Amino acid sequence: MPKSKRVREVALTQTDKRATRDHKSKYIEEVRDAVDKHESIYLFSYENMRSSQFKNVRMHFRGTDSRIFLGKNKLLQIALGRSAEEEYADNLQHMAKRITGGSVGLLFTSRERATVEEYFANLREPDFARAGAVAERAVEVTNGDLEQFPVSMMEQLRKAGMPVEIKLGKIVIRDGHDDRYSICSQGQVLTADKCKLLVHFGYKLSTFKVDLLCRWAGGDFEEL
Repeated sequence: MPKSKRVREVALTQTDKRATRDHKSKYIEEVRDAVDKHESIYLFSYENMRSSQFKNVRMHFRGTDSRIFLGKNKLLQIALGRSAEEEYADNLQHMAKRITGGSVGLLFTSRERATVEEYFANLREPDFARAGAVAERAVEVTNGDLEQFPVSMMEQLRKAGMPVEIKLGKIVIRDGHDDRYSICSQGQVLTADKCKLLVHFGYKLSTFKVDLLCRWAGGDFEEL
């Protein structure tokens, strides 16, 4: 690994005020230690992540040859260095400047490049959408889809906005709706109620994925 340019005191102002100065310094030291111990660094972004899903990613890269840092973007920027004068190693400033937004992280690893990039290229996991997500496709249900529910579910479906009633001991869509109900259309921003309906009917309209944005190795930086 290339050696760091210099040992430097860093300014810790304008970072998370709730953390102590010692905690911030330790975090920065851990990031820089990871730079020294690993062959490459990847900046990644993620979509539709739940903690259980990312736990699998952490487990995959568990061991002495890899480490993941998630969150505390400003401290990550400081650790890498945001300018030519501040960067901890050659060209790390370019990666530091791209650590923005709330859905990014850093992977430090000594694994083979092809293996790492193939893993993330294949990482796609369907999941139930959460409020605010955009529907990937339209979903429409019929009375036939309602046959799976006991009559005790009617109030939950109603509270989620679905026009249903009980006829002959079964939950059905109310008259005037042609025996079908559109939960969402493609491209529609989903509300919490629509997400509840999608869960009830088993429709997974979101996909958990991790995209690699750029890579640093041996002082060389490149966009991916």
